[in-house]
Amino acid sequence: MDPQSQNTSLQRLQNVEKRIVRVLELAGSVMDELANPSSPRKELVNSHCSEFMQLIKDIQVTLREEIKSACEYRPFEKCDYVPRISNEICCKKLEHVIAQLDEMKHTIEGYHAAV
Repeated sequence: MDPQSQNTSLQRLQNVEKRIVRVLELAGSVMDELANPSSPRKELVNSHCSEFMQLIKDIQVTLREEIKSACEYRPFEKCDYVPRISNEICCKKLEHVIAQLDEMKHTIEGYHAAV
């Protein structure tokens, strides 16, 4: 990798870091809105969720490209790094989604129990 592509790669990874921070902010905002004692604002939740999903897709694409470009210079012809890491990322994402769904289910059950 030449220094120019390394710099560009670092800039793209820094942008990914900023997107991850924004994703966490959006998730927190949605949770705050859902916990609102008065009815949650549907349009705000939908807007945040849409932005959340778009940012997740952008992060995933950028990270895949960066991993792929990092592997392209490797001399191994049968390198399974990209598919293996992709599978690990998918598993971690599924674990995270399941945990979030469990938390949401618990929150909903608590809300129904309180009402």
